[in-house]
Amino acid sequence: MKLSRKGLVPAVVFALVSSVLPLEARADAGFVRWINEFSATASKNGISTKTYKAAFAGVTEPDPAVLEKARYQPEFKSAIWDYLDSRVNPYTVSVGQEMAAKHGRTLAALERHFGIDRTVLLAIWSMETNYGAALEKTDRLHNIPRALATLAYADSRRAKFARTQLIAALKILQSGDVSASGLVGSWAGAMGHTQFIPTSYLLYAIDADGNGHRDIWNSVPDALATAANLLAKNGWQTGKTWGYETIVPKGGAKHEGKTMTLAQWEKLGFKRPSGKGFRFPNDRAELKMLGGPNGPGFLMTRNFFVLKKYNAADSYALGVGLLADEIAGYGGMAQSWPRPHGSLDIKEKFELQSRMKELGYYNGNIDGNFGSGSKAAITAIQSRLGMTIDGEPSRHLLDALRN
Repeated sequence: MKLSRKGLVPAVVFALVSSVLPLEARADAGFVRWINEFSATASKNGISTKTYKAAFAGVTEPDPAVLEKARYQPEFKSAIWDYLDSRVNPYTVSVGQEMAAKHGRTLAALERHFGIDRTVLLAIWSMETNYGAALEKTDRLHNIPRALATLAYADSRRAKFARTQLIAALKILQSGDVSASGLVGSWAGAMGHTQFIPTSYLLYAIDADGNGHRDIWNSVPDALATAANLLAKNGWQTGKTWGYETIVPKGGAKHEGKTMTLAQWEKLGFKRPSGKGFRFPNDRAELKMLGGPNGPGFLMTRNFFVLKKYNAADSYALGVGLLADEIAGYGGMAQSWPRPHGSLDIKEKFELQSRMKELGYYNGNIDGNFGSGSKAAITAIQSRLGMTIDGEPSRHLLDALRN
């Protein structure tokens, strides 16, 4: 029997490569073969046969949800104001302040040991898993070895990354920090309350509660300490801010991307909305105009770029900084984003959800996020009122409900 490379694997060949995984009726032969062949790479990296078998027990097919999420590419990026509205709002601030009280002793200890402000750690926790609430949605969690093997096997763009992360994940399992059933996370391998990929876990994970395990899945102290350790080891400057919202003088947007001292920026006419001067005027800062040339400006100091070691997106680091400030009680942004005409700001988004709930169209959380529940409610109201049906929040819709 002669087969092309794209042909089916003969039963005899399949049997030879099934030393790790058993043959099952609906097994993906190519995937099972990949897993068995990768065991040699794992062995070279110190992974025992026992650990490898435990990691892949019962795994005979790629995770289809992983491939679906890997293929999904948004046609456009969210505007910065929409991104921040869903992450920095009265709901996330309120829960953050509740968590600050609930975990006060832990946060104080981490603040003393690592020099990271507690509100920064709370903001990261919120941005990553909504203070752990995302981990309760177990149907959205993935078996990490299976997910990473799926990417390594079927996603050529992410294969190298996935192979590296899979070895790291197997080392975590072998260390005894987590059981095979507990080794779960996102489709791309991020794990626990503070969403660490396996290689970062190996670099920064901390056993803060002293139980002998670095458990970022179930231990809030361990998860927050791990986040603090990452920031500290990447050069976080204790006692200093992430940056400043600034009023950009006329023509000042041309300086976007430039770096100079805060004193030099002040000489060019950049100032804080409060009128107060910049602290540490000799510190260097880079101008970023994340809302475009007509939006507010931000002078980003070193700590902003340390936050980007956690997530490389400017929008993420800004979200952490703004949320941390609001949890601390410093207030939100003083300037408005250049939103399109007719769109809603975050307070109006909360109001719209509240009014829809009062009218019986919506029964979800009042959190400013317009997911499927909110959009279904909007669609029903638009239909009832004879409006154009698009399921999107708008000033026109809010005005209609106000009246």
